[in-house]
Amino acid sequence: MIRILVVEDDEALNRSICMFLEQKGFQVDACFDGDQAFDLMYRNSYNLVISDIMMPNVDGYRLVENIRQQDKDIPIILMTAKDDFLSKQRGFNSGVDDYLVKPVDLQELHLRVNAILRRASINASRRLEVGSFVMDTEEHMAYIRGEAVNFTAREFDIVFKLLSYPKKTFSRSQLMNEFWNPDNYSSTRTVDVYITKIREKLAACTDFEIVTVHGLGYKAVING
Repeated sequence: MIRILVVEDDEALNRSICMFLEQKGFQVDACFDGDQAFDLMYRNSYNLVISDIMMPNVDGYRLVENIRQQDKDIPIILMTAKDDFLSKQRGFNSGVDDYLVKPVDLQELHLRVNAILRRASINASRRLEVGSFVMDTEEHMAYIRGEAVNFTAREFDIVFKLLSYPKKTFSRSQLMNEFWNPDNYSSTRTVDVYITKIREKLAACTDFEIVTVHGLGYKAVING
């Protein structure tokens, strides 16, 4: 069964979210601040974290950053009353997968939970297919209509990451943190160089595009 951790200091909202998700068939644990979340995540394994931002002790941004130091792959949704661009930018830069503005529509939350869990399942698989484009993680090879694409190991990993979460924007900092050694002093503009090379190698592929999200980073958009 899918297990979800809900981190929200508003007890009434926390209870409503947990009850709703349990009715949808999920196993749900509740906590009310980041410290409690760390404790539960140390003792249990979760498939998804849903967290508020403004909380006592450890806020949602710090919680996400700390989770990402331990687990780069667990899906995270941030909930907040903040709808401004800078707050969203900080959220995505900290490593979240989605951003939901309060007041929370529970039906929309359910749709987003299902979409993120579906993407996470794709990311865990060994093979990814988008039309005529195929990536095989066991071979660490990619193909366009059966013709091999000459990706470097890092280029392959970047493309696989973007395609595993279509329409999700990854900041340059996120990509640097995941695919470059922390001791590497390269500028985040290095990511731009890699994306340019990747686009050149994907010129024959019409099934998806790697799109620049100005002020944030990059995302994969599937065509058709």
